[in-house]
Amino acid sequence: MSRRCSDLSRAAGVPLSASATTAEEWLLLEVRGSWPRDVSAEGGLPQEAYEAVTAWLADTPRSRLQFIRRPGRSSSDRSLAFVVGARESGGDVRRIELVDQTDLARVDLDTAGEPVDGSLVLVCGHGSRDACCALRGTAVFGALAERLGEEELWISSHQGGHRFAANVLVLPAGLHFGRVEPGEAPFVVARALAKKIELGRYRGRTCFEPIVQAAEQAVREATGLDGVSELELAKVEGSTVRFRSWEGAEHTAVVEEVAGPVAPASCGADPESQGVLRARVV
Repeated sequence: MSRRCSDLSRAAGVPLSASATTAEEWLLLEVRGSWPRDVSAEGGLPQEAYEAVTAWLADTPRSRLQFIRRPGRSSSDRSLAFVVGARESGGDVRRIELVDQTDLARVDLDTAGEPVDGSLVLVCGHGSRDACCALRGTAVFGALAERLGEEELWISSHQGGHRFAANVLVLPAGLHFGRVEPGEAPFVVARALAKKIELGRYRGRTCFEPIVQAAEQAVREATGLDGVSELELAKVEGSTVRFRSWEGAEHTAVVEEVAGPVAPASCGADPESQGVLRARVV
């Protein structure tokens, strides 16, 4: 019997909903070669770059660091960094060229770089963190590689949720998908780039807290509204979440936390009940 966490999670019926990583500000650093298990730990970057990145993360609310790489990119190419704002009200991407990673200590990450007109697609392939990400993520990256541009598609470090591999993140919309199979990846990503959400693979939107992610999923499933801009958050009151549709109609969902199926959170971990958020439209 397979002991891979993604297989066991799927077999146990662990839901994808409300499992997306929560962040609004993203720092993506191109780091070639192997990555440490924790990319935010000391040692993954030159010391002065590490100190600058750590300071930016500490000063930037709701921020997250990702390492990225693109197989086949020439070592003579300058390393890239992207600073991404992924807010519900609108997103933006800035592209920064670096002679080397120590340049991070000498640039203002809040203002540096040139605007990018487009999206970034990140497929988690962080094998030193979890085997499922390397196995499933690499296959999904391969399925997308011929369809997306060299600076549009990247393998990324851990996105959160190994058990949902393969994980795909589309920025700046902040759409997080899980259990994406190679054969369906081009369809899921094409819809996401067109600002449409494939609800069957949707983990949630990264600008939302988990309770809001759960409510959003329930409302979208009930109404069939799959356009990113067709639904906006109106109010959160305790366990009650209200959304407003593009037509002006209000939709309300009540969220509760319940014990979920028993499955390991990552490869090698002991099986345990994974708490889940269940939402119902009222």
